[in-house]
Amino acid sequence: MSAGPAGCGSAPHRFAHYFIICGLDNETGLEPDALAGENFDQSPLKRTFKSKVLAHYPENIECNPFDQDAVNMLCMPKGLSFCTQRDSLAPRFHSFLITREDGSRIYGFVHTFYEEVTSTQIRSAMQTLHQMHHAEQHTSPNNCPSSSSSSSSSSSSMDSLASSSDEVESPSQTGVQGGCSGSGYDAERDTLYVSKAICLITPMPFMHACRRFLSQLHRAVVSHQPPPLPLESYVYNVLYEVPLPPPGRSLKFHGVYEPILCQRPGPNELPLADFPLGEAFQLLGAENLVQLFTCILLEMQVLLYSQDYQRLMVVAEGITTLLFPFQWQHVYVPILPASLLHFLDAPVPYLMGLQSKEGTDRSKLELPQEANLCFVDIDNHCIELPEDFPQFPNKAEFIQELSEVLLHYGLSPEGGITSPAPTTTQTSVTGTGLKNTVLRELVDDGRNGNLPGEALDVLELLQGNPTLERLQALAKRTGVKVARLEALVAGQKASGEESMGGRTGIEEEELRTAKLNVQLREVFAARFATMFADYEAFVIQNSPDLEAWLTNREQMHNFDKASFLSDQPEPFLPFLSRFIETQMFATFIDNKIMSQWEEKEPLLRVFDGRIEKARLYNVRAPSLRSSVYQKCTFLKESAQAIEQRLMKIHHTAIHPHLLDMKIGQGKYQQGFFPKLQADVLASGPTNNNRWSNRTGPAHRRRDWPRQQPDHLGLDNDLKEKYMQEARSLGKNLRQPKLSDLSPAVIAQTNWKFVEGLLKECRMKTKRMLVEKMGREAVELGHGEANITGLEENTLIASLCDLLERIWSHGLQVKQGKSALWSHLMHYQAREEKTEQQAESPVSNGQERRKSESSIGLPALRVSVVQDMRHIQNMGEIKTDVGRARAWIRLSLEKKLLSQHLKQLLSNQALTKKLYKRYAFLRCEEEKEQFLFHLLSLNAVDYFCFTSVFTTIMIPYRAVIIPIKKLSNAMTTSNPWVCVSGELGDSGIMQIPKNVLEMTFDCQNLGKLTTVQLGHDNAGLLAKWLVDCVMVRNEISGHTYKFPCGRWLGKGVDDGSLERILIGQLVAPCSDEEVVRGSKTPPPQRSPSQLRRISISSITGRGNKPTTDQIQEAISEAVNNIIKHFHKPEKERGSLTVLLCGEGGLVGALEQFFYHGFRIARLFQKNVFVWDFIERAVVYMESADQMGDLQETAEPLGLTCDSLCRYANAINNTSRNIGKDGKFQLLICLGARDRLLSNWLPLLVECPIITRMYEETALLRDRVAVSSLINVLQSLHDFPISLETSLTKGVDL
Repeated sequence: MSAGPAGCGSAPHRFAHYFIICGLDNETGLEPDALAGENFDQSPLKRTFKSKVLAHYPENIECNPFDQDAVNMLCMPKGLSFCTQRDSLAPRFHSFLITREDGSRIYGFVHTFYEEVTSTQIRSAMQTLHQMHHAEQHTSPNNCPSSSSSSSSSSSSMDSLASSSDEVESPSQTGVQGGCSGSGYDAERDTLYVSKAICLITPMPFMHACRRFLSQLHRAVVSHQPPPLPLESYVYNVLYEVPLPPPGRSLKFHGVYEPILCQRPGPNELPLADFPLGEAFQLLGAENLVQLFTCILLEMQVLLYSQDYQRLMVVAEGITTLLFPFQWQHVYVPILPASLLHFLDAPVPYLMGLQSKEGTDRSKLELPQEANLCFVDIDNHCIELPEDFPQFPNKAEFIQELSEVLLHYGLSPEGGITSPAPTTTQTSVTGTGLKNTVLRELVDDGRNGNLPGEALDVLELLQGNPTLERLQALAKRTGVKVARLEALVAGQKASGEESMGGRTGIEEEELRTAKLNVQLREVFAARFATMFADYEAFVIQNSPDLEAWLTNREQMHNFDKASFLSDQPEPFLPFLSRFIETQMFATFIDNKIMSQWEEKEPLLRVFDGRIEKARLYNVRAPSLRSSVYQKCTFLKESAQAIEQRLMKIHHTAIHPHLLDMKIGQGKYQQGFFPKLQADVLASGPTNNNRWSNRTGPAHRRRDWPRQQPDHLGLDNDLKEKYMQEARSLGKNLRQPKLSDLSPAVIAQTNWKFVEGLLKECRMKTKRMLVEKMGREAVELGHGEANITGLEENTLIASLCDLLERIWSHGLQVKQGKSALWSHLMHYQAREEKTEQQAESPVSNGQERRKSESSIGLPALRVSVVQDMRHIQNMGEIKTDVGRARAWIRLSLEKKLLSQHLKQLLSNQALTKKLYKRYAFLRCEEEKEQFLFHLLSLNAVDYFCFTSVFTTIMIPYRAVIIPIKKLSNAMTTSNPWVCVSGELGDSGIMQIPKNVLEMTFDCQNLGKLTTVQLGHDNAGLLAKWLVDCVMVRNEISGHTYKFPCGRWLGKGVDDGSLERILIGQLVAPCSDEEVVRGSKTPPPQRSPSQLRRISISSITGRGNKPTTDQIQEAISEAVNNIIKHFHKPEKERGSLTVLLCGEGGLVGALEQFFYHGFRIARLFQKNVFVWDFIERAVVYMESADQMGDLQETAEPLGLTCDSLCRYANAINNTSRNIGKDGKFQLLICLGARDRLLSNWLPLLVECPIITRMYEETALLRDRVAVSSLINVLQSLHDFPISLETSLTKGVDL
């Protein structure tokens, strides 16, 4: 080529970078396209052949090097298609984009048309192929039914290439010449056509302008008259003489026949988006589009599916422009060429578009992974969502607002394009009773003066009369059809505008599309502006400079997630808690932090401007979050800005002109695109600097290191490296390298995936540990040590998603929607086969978990298969994905996740059978590290299975352990037990005589809190000394110990026949305990004094606590109760434990009351604090009857009544709870009803105290009592509620 590569000085500011022609290369002839999936059963006309880039101008541009393979692949993703005169030859348009490694995008716009094949070699080759195919067809019988046209003719201008070239051929279409009139190809009789594409590559998505330019160019080729100038003039003009419009301005340039307009938003408006959003809404409907939008926000894998490439682009580009101010950070390939199908195996979030072949069924589509996939079938207007899908906040109101905008433009919110042509977007008729096509015909009539006289009179009357206008609005609302009037009004408006601006129908349509686009985008942007109005308050900026921040980026928390979520309305939390964990949100916050050292990222600048504006309009306290829906207020002004730019054109480019060309070359031949003269198109004019320097800020490359000031002193490459590492995997893999498909490149890509998955696993497990291990996290500087249940759930859900992605990487054959569950099922089948052969129930590997703590409980069998069976027995879970997630949660709760997965992967023969060599699970070193990261999760306690599956039936095992040395192991009486947990209780269950162990099935009780144990005192050996009760959840393996250490029986201890025991979780002690040192304290136990006052300590033996210790224990117990109420409601745990458990309030007050208590043994009978209370009550009642208390103040009298009433009610209960049990109940009821602090003075003043307490007793120490009253009063602010197991049978 004579001229060198075009310099890059002016290129970035040019409207178009390249003009390209792709098609059939007559030199190389027909080459089957193996990558596109060759099918020899199809007739040759239906097969795909390789296309070539026939020419491109200029040769190269420095800042956007020409990538021939990628462009060829995307211009003709299905290769060449052939057809005959019997088929539809309508031209088609589609667009594509290429994401470069730095994240910037370049756009391609392609006009594909059919051209007659003139080469005799090609025609005879096609004839030969047909004869061979015909011969093969003849050998197989029954192949000649009545013929039908092979074309899927469609009048639409935008059908897909595949619709005519790629149908799966049915027998009726094979057309054998013998008996069927042929739809085959006969060189003598048929004219052969082949597809050809002309394409513009541009730095910005000016879709409408490029589409019009290319279609005018094609019109010039097929027109009977040659074009006014040679085609080179127009191509040269668009490549070198048309600039990009500056931000906020509009530009007019000239096509072959008509001028073309384009406009670009200003620096404070939403960025340019030219793909018709209205069409995306018509294709999917508002409801589906919002669901798809939510999937994209949560960075799920999204696969778009349609026969039409342009539809794929319209939906992909539409949905990504709606993300403002966020940006999609992962793999983005709106049109996935057939040769790149292996990319669906990518174990990362992606947004890809796949062309469907006509007639293929969705069910036949084998996708590598579907556990977290959102599948969008565009042509059938349907969408398959992943499981566990949170709804977008205020979804109903949001869809309502979008529907209003759509209806305003005459589009149906339900969607429903049936023909692929977007120009005739047919809407399903809603209340407006209006079809766009009808409207347009009427508008044209109006414009051409074809409206009848009376219609014009009606129109004038209507426009001048406000009453009639209101009537019309009412008619419209109630669904009365007023299509004719509406059309008249629209026509009148249009013709008015026509005379004002002289705009054509196409320009009118474009303006309408642009206004609809921007208004729909504004509604989405307004949602984020409301949702994140106060986001800045939660950004943590704690680095002195950019270098320090970049260096420590991974270790630091940049956003206070817990505080942000606690500030949000409850209904928004399921969505927001997941969204703030995404890469796009992290990048947005990174950009915010970096903006303190360098120029703001454009999207962030616009968004912050919006929030500022909203604050000025709408003064509200930032802390008051409300879920009240706020509508968008920018709709009118955003549409006006566009209209003004298109009404008043700011710039006009140079007109196309004659070039200095060789005479006689490129002569005009109707129907054939000429060979353009390369030398005139190779480089542009040298004197075009007059516009090359007018660069708009919005188009500066987003390579942010170039924008930063020199004084930062940080090497640009180093900074780029830090940034790349800081933003994980997705960035490096945003676009598969389209040009190089060698095995080495594919292997390298897969290796990146493996590294990325391992890194993600490390980050996730670290995050889960840090969030959970409160105190340690605070020491590391991670702020308050609190993890909300919601956040924990989000982290666990994302771990489940990661495991699914790891298990679906490199699968040989996909089976079922969940790759992990499918692997587990294979493993289970093999294990059960081995078990049957060995006829022994124990499979290989460690099986039983030894547990010193569970005295009396048989060891729990631990195996992968056993846990699978538990999940399989749960009828509530209907899908494989759900089963896999439940299995992960169960393994995590049992602290067996790493061990189970190790066991699963230890069967190497199975792993090799299921996975390709490059799969993550077959990379030994990475797999080991991955299992080690998961093992670290054993350091913390999770209840992620028990707390999620609350309605399932769970088998429990209970064992009663008596103190055999001091009593009978068995009792002659009839014992019973009732187990209670946070979610309910088991009800009273009789224990069979002479049995100390029982199993029972019961709906999930949650974390266990209390056990009621009792008997009926029958028989000779009725007294029973119980050490403790052990209860185990047989699915999760959680074991609870309920200490007792007391007698049950009349005339022994405090005479109790029933005791309420408080549970504590027992830590399992297995051989595998790796991280024993770093246990979080079990959630059930409050860290404080020993609870139970045993008989020995009452009778004077044993260590008695000092007065200081007693007072400290009371403060600690009250503190724990107050802390309990300061936690979010869903995470509070059991209040019973804090009242009656170890270190609870009852135990602490019991010590206070026993201090200095005279335990005289009257005939060997113990005296209890309850005896003191009973006597005090008797004294008060008798004093009251004698009138001694009449003089006391009224409130004291009432308090006296309440104490007597409560004590008598407890004494009169039918339950035999013993004296200590009655004291416990009195304290609990007093705390609940805020009476404890009132009762204390009464007991202190009662004369009986001198007989039963020594002088030094705390109860007789005025200072100690008044400080106790103050401490107890601090509980009055909280609503203490009691478990029914405590208050049963007490009638107050």
